[in-house]
Amino acid sequence: MVAALQREARSANIPISQAAGRSLAKGLARSLPADPDDRLLQLDRALRDHMRSTARDVQIIQELVIEVARAFFMRLPDAITDQDPVARAAVDRRIERLLDDTAARLISSARSRRAASEGVSAGAAE
Repeated sequence: MVAALQREARSANIPISQAAGRSLAKGLARSLPADPDDRLLQLDRALRDHMRSTARDVQIIQELVIEVARAFFMRLPDAITDQDPVARAAVDRRIERLLDDTAARLISSARSRRAASEGVSAGAAE
C-alpha cells in the first residue's frame, strides 16, 4: 500500500498525503454494483417476510381465541339464554375483563423483566 502511494505521489509530483487523499476520493466516488448473491440482504428480506407472516398469524390467533372465549362463556351448545341481551352483555363484559387481565399480566411481566435486566446492568457497572 505504501509503495503504491509512493508511486502515485512520484508520478503526480505531490506529497504522499495528497496521493492518499486522491486515492480515497477515487475509491469513494466509485459506486460498486450490488452483489446479487448478497446473503445479508437475502437474510434481511427473509426476516421481513417472516415478520409480516408472523404478525398476520398472531392476529388470526387472537381473533380465534376471542371466538373460543365467546363460545365458552355462552355455554355451548346453544341455549335460549344465548340470545338474551343481558347474557350477551355479561359475556362481553367477561371477555373485556379477560383481555384487560391478560394485558395487565403482559405489562407487569415486561416491567419486571426490564427491571431485572436494569438491575443486572447496574450490578455489572458497579
